Amino acid sequence: MKKLLLICLSVFVFRPGHAQDTYPVNGAWDVRPGLYAFTNANIVTSADQTIKGGTLLIKDRVIEAVGTGVSVPKGYVVVDLKGKYIYPGLIDAYTTYGIPESSRQNFTPKRNPNEPSFVSAKRGAYGWNEAIRPEMNAKEVFHVDAAKAEEFKKNGFTTVQSLIHDGIARGTSVVVTLADEADNKVLLSDQAAANYSFSKGTAATNYPSSLMGSIALLRQTYYDAEWYKGQKEEYNISLAEFNRTQAYPQIFEASDVYSILRADKIAKEFGKQYIYKTDGLEFKRVDAVKALNATLIIPLNFPEAFDIENPFDARNISYDQMKSWEMAPSNPAVLAKAGVRFAITSFGLAKPTDFWTNLRTAIDNGLTPAQALRALTQTPAEILGVSDKVGTLTKGKLANLLITSDELFKPENIIYENWVEGRQYVVSKKDITDLRGTYALTGETFNNTILKITGKPGSYEANIERTGADSLKTKGTIVRTGDLLNLYFDLKNKPSGTVRLNGYIASVSPLTLKGSGVLADGNSIGWTATQTAPAPAETKRDTTSKPKPTTGRVIYPFTAYGNAEVPKQETVLFKNATVWTNEKEGVLTGADVLIEGGKIKAVGKNLSAGGAKVVDATGKHITAGIVDEHSHIAIQSGVNEGTQSVTSEVRIADVLDPEDINIYRQLAGGVTTSHLLHGSANAIGGQTQLIKLRWGAMPEQMKFAGSDGFIKFALGENVKQTNWGVVPGTPNLRFPQTRMGVEQVYKDAFTRAKEYKAARAVKGSTTRRDLELDALVEILDNKRFITCHSYVQSEINMLMHVADSMGFKINTFTHILEGYKVADKMKARNIAGSTFSDWWAYKMEVAEAIPYNGKLMHEVGVITGFNSDDAEMARRLNQEAGKAMTYGNLTEEDALKLVTLNPAKMLHIDNKVGSLKAGKDADIVVWSAKPLSIYAVAEKTYVDGVPYWDIEKDAEKRKALKADEGRLIQKMLSAKNKGAATQTATPRRRRLYECESLEEAAFTVADAYNGFQTIGTK
Repeated sequence: MKKLLLICLSVFVFRPGHAQDTYPVNGAWDVRPGLYAFTNANIVTSADQTIKGGTLLIKDRVIEAVGTGVSVPKGYVVVDLKGKYIYPGLIDAYTTYGIPESSRQNFTPKRNPNEPSFVSAKRGAYGWNEAIRPEMNAKEVFHVDAAKAEEFKKNGFTTVQSLIHDGIARGTSVVVTLADEADNKVLLSDQAAANYSFSKGTAATNYPSSLMGSIALLRQTYYDAEWYKGQKEEYNISLAEFNRTQAYPQIFEASDVYSILRADKIAKEFGKQYIYKTDGLEFKRVDAVKALNATLIIPLNFPEAFDIENPFDARNISYDQMKSWEMAPSNPAVLAKAGVRFAITSFGLAKPTDFWTNLRTAIDNGLTPAQALRALTQTPAEILGVSDKVGTLTKGKLANLLITSDELFKPENIIYENWVEGRQYVVSKKDITDLRGTYALTGETFNNTILKITGKPGSYEANIERTGADSLKTKGTIVRTGDLLNLYFDLKNKPSGTVRLNGYIASVSPLTLKGSGVLADGNSIGWTATQTAPAPAETKRDTTSKPKPTTGRVIYPFTAYGNAEVPKQETVLFKNATVWTNEKEGVLTGADVLIEGGKIKAVGKNLSAGGAKVVDATGKHITAGIVDEHSHIAIQSGVNEGTQSVTSEVRIADVLDPEDINIYRQLAGGVTTSHLLHGSANAIGGQTQLIKLRWGAMPEQMKFAGSDGFIKFALGENVKQTNWGVVPGTPNLRFPQTRMGVEQVYKDAFTRAKEYKAARAVKGSTTRRDLELDALVEILDNKRFITCHSYVQSEINMLMHVADSMGFKINTFTHILEGYKVADKMKARNIAGSTFSDWWAYKMEVAEAIPYNGKLMHEVGVITGFNSDDAEMARRLNQEAGKAMTYGNLTEEDALKLVTLNPAKMLHIDNKVGSLKAGKDADIVVWSAKPLSIYAVAEKTYVDGVPYWDIEKDAEKRKALKADEGRLIQKMLSAKNKGAATQTATPRRRRLYECESLEEAAFTVADAYNGFQTIGTK
């Protein structure tokens, strides 16, 4: 006992003998070296080395020596650990420990809190956007939080990185120990890393409101910072700090595996290497993650099982949610097997006690103890630049260590003590007495009474039995606090009511409890309980025979109808079909189509198969794949960056979503190519992206290689926004407010672009790189092409005149339901028209729309097509094309071209797709009937010769999907029955974007799912 008191006292008073404190002391100085010797321990110095029966010396908060045969100098407090274990203290590489919640200090307050902010309200020479805040330093706001530190220390952590978790550029973080000291005593690194994300956080500036806007803002910041180094025009604290912090490790928080890849593109563009804090679901695309050769910080916040005992509730969760629940615990093991370097963080856990539960679950799912230890010690120490101080038990490093009863990751292990900088924090007493057993309870009213204490230490259960005439059996409650205890139970007679006993451990041999109490009638008593038999020995847990949890397979993409293996390119000969060539040969009956190497090899009759697979297509119709000129599928977290009038810097290419089920659905409708457009909230919107519907491919693999770049312009009420997009009671301040103002936006933008181009062309120019103007210069240079959202004749005329005067060309007017009024002018300028088949009267701008619009533009000679602008309509574009036969009496061939060859021409890809011709891409559709018929079904859809849709295989997929859903549901029900935590099954539906869809100002990736389909006008 004296030794224990000595240790406890020394914890609070020892200081390094060599330290000099700049803080004054109110009283006498008390500086003594902390001298400890731990002997006879199993010392795990690192994930790769264990010393049996070793000794570890601590002096002045650091490790003085470690090994076998280490002699203990005089003056050391010797603790014989008798075969117990010592481990390096754990390190959490991603926390907000000690950081206050973000507050908007030093900001000019708004008169109206809902009023939009176009530039930062932060006082001082800072950057224009509040989401870019590299000037934030965690060291300036960090403050020791004893309560939070205790939560971490109970879990074995001794050191953490703390960051300001707010904004896109978040400033620098700190590495601190969890010592119970003043703030200046615990910092190991005051500039540990520079931190980033794609989330704007609490920034009040409107821009960005979308994921693609966040990406563009970060890219522009890198270019601005590079320019800032050599200029003398302005002083900008944010850019100066951004440049300064590039020397530190760069940590990027990515919300999903695809955002890791997005961030990596930025890293490569600017010669950076990010460390990625992830969402813990990298197993979905582990090969792509491995190829980055990056270090990850992964969480253990595994999804909880869904409570789906009610069959109706099971309909509210998706297949990918169920698979993520099942497979997430295997993520650490999958990464380790792939050779990906990672650290583990507790960030994101619902409660601290989940840490060890989830970590052991990860180990049950294949993560080895050595891998877990490395991810919680050495790796975080290395990536944070503090491996010279912490991470392993080596001479000269801080004495941050754990004392445990057994190997750290065994379920039965107990963490006894957590030493931080050589000071003891007791988690569980090493010599605690186990109270379980059978006792003879004596005292007033307790004759012939037996007390049985069962359960586990920390959660004891009490049972009281009495024999004789007044026999009884009752359960009681026992609460232990150290050597003190309280016992409550109801005698149920003589008299009935609760008996309250207070006591203590009076002796341990035999184990005796003694104390006083109060009966139900209020009379005080004394009592004694003497152990007559200890608890039966527990059967040792058999860890060797425990089966490894089984999980399903990763599918590509990771959603319903994904494939265990991505389909492969095929060589196929389709025989005896009706072939709609869209070429001069017209429609061929009884003809063949041969595809090979992703191309159309031949079209004709009596073709030779060679080694090709032969498909009897008798009675079938074969067409080129449908090309949708105007689509908004497969876009993540925002189709509009509607915060500014000109956002030509944003790119749909940055936010492709390969897991959108609409890709698969539209393949089932014969669509093979989609032009993904920015929305219509801006006069000049973002850059578009042409994709092929390669189901299961990565975002970069979906892009239509070699295609020209396009950009979205818009006219009309969506641009001026006087009728929508306004918070009630808040003025809409964004320019323009009128259709006249829209014209001025175009003139101003292209005037600036011309000046920018001229300035950049000067030899030795130091003109700042401007991503917004770069895209406009590409338009002036005929390297990027305009597709413009349009309705009203007057505005269409306006933009054509502006284009003529400013020297740029318009490629396509999309929507253009008044195109029949200006078709001659479009024809004269070689402008195409992509319209709807029969949409009219859904808002004032289309009051004069007619269903003959497409036919009339076609007759004038305008390249005319029908588009979807809608995920559901795109599945039936063949039927939309057929409407041109009703409204205008077009021929079947010309009608089919409205959704195949004509949009291909608009997009400058008709040399590759849009018709069936030898040498073109093997993008073909096999229909059950005439392709324009409402009864026609796409039975097979090939993209580049790959069968991404097959109606027969789809039936097999549906059957397999239903079976696997049933398996997962049963697994969740079993987990709940075994006591696993569950979550409510809440409906989650993917958002279907249209031209006008807007995100919230401070979006998160979860905004891609909003529970309801977007509804509105075009």
